[in-house]
Amino acid sequence: MRMTRQWIFSHWHISLPTHTDMEKYDYLIVGSGLFGATFAYRARQAGKRCLVIDKRPHLGGNVYCESVEGINVHVYGAHIFHTSNKRVWNFVNSIVEFNRYTNSPVANYKGRLYNLPFNMNTFYAVWGVTTPAEAQAKLDEQRAEAVARMQADGATEPRNLEEQAQVLIGCDIYERLIKGYTEKQWGRKCTELPAFIIKRLPVRMVFDNNYFNDAYQGIPIGGYNKLIDGLLAGVETVTGVDFFDIGCKQGASGRWQFTMPPTDGCTSGSREAEAATLVYTGQLDEFFGYRFGKLNYRTVRFETEVLNEPNHQGNAVVNYTEADVPYTRIIEHKHFESFGPAVYANPKTVVSREYSTEWQDGMEPYYPVNDEKNSRLAGQYRELAATMRNVVFGGRLAEYKYYDMAPIIEQVLGMEID
Repeated sequence: MRMTRQWIFSHWHISLPTHTDMEKYDYLIVGSGLFGATFAYRARQAGKRCLVIDKRPHLGGNVYCESVEGINVHVYGAHIFHTSNKRVWNFVNSIVEFNRYTNSPVANYKGRLYNLPFNMNTFYAVWGVTTPAEAQAKLDEQRAEAVARMQADGATEPRNLEEQAQVLIGCDIYERLIKGYTEKQWGRKCTELPAFIIKRLPVRMVFDNNYFNDAYQGIPIGGYNKLIDGLLAGVETVTGVDFFDIGCKQGASGRWQFTMPPTDGCTSGSREAEAATLVYTGQLDEFFGYRFGKLNYRTVRFETEVLNEPNHQGNAVVNYTEADVPYTRIIEHKHFESFGPAVYANPKTVVSREYSTEWQDGMEPYYPVNDEKNSRLAGQYRELAATMRNVVFGGRLAEYKYYDMAPIIEQVLGMEID
């Protein structure tokens, strides 16, 4: 029988009977994404015993890949690793070698293509300018026009995302490459979105289509499953098990006691277990039984298709920035790991169309909603989390914070694990 969240969290600090055959762990880790897997790796290196559980039928969280026609498909959306932290880069490459993939997305607006991020290639395509001085003059002109429009309406600071974007980049690029894409992502008009969502827009006065400024970027050779498998080598794992189904309770000693399901690859039945510390990477509000209410998210839906052609769009990522196209972008997965003539070695390709949508119960929560209501609610949950003992809350869901992959690993590498 499924234990309700209310039952679990109304029974903290209950002394449970001692079982002589009770399995003992140093850490029960909930979630096998990058935070959980990296934590488990470091704990095992420190000689600790860990159990990693995940409610999905596979390990790896959102970086999980599935092999389709010999192509590693990023099931939960494109993941491109990038960092300027040499320690982090050396660490992940010690687990699996990364390739030289460079993220250079293209934007498609009404059939015309524009390079991203905004650089001299973009400015040439929009305005026909060929020198940095010409591009800067055009940007300054359009920024001044945006400020004048805002001031004529009685405003001294941008009041919404549309005004903020136009002050930063001007009207032409905003209309073609930002407005429609952003409105599809958020499901709201740019005039209804707060200005702080876009704090800055990267502008490069060079012909450089590399999206990231980081010193290192790439994809694990053989896919992200290789990274996760390396991090979790020698660690006990269980998939297809929800944390809220194992009757996990914190005893008076502070240790976490639960009914342990059979570990992956083990046929023995369930048995009682306990862990000194809980590492939780799931939804923060769910952990506390939605005590203050539910946090909101944005989510993504994917339509994935195998095509009988070796090269569909010539690039891994193509954004569709006009509002009339329902999807936000198309990912062609083979371009993450195949380059040059190797693209044509496989006669098929796999593409995924991404649709951004409002999150509802039962959907995968992807992105926190960065508005006043959710920020306040998340703050209440974080304050409550800070009062817990023998619990580590980590990752985008447990912290209700958007993270790239490298900062998650950097965070775990900096933790004291004993």
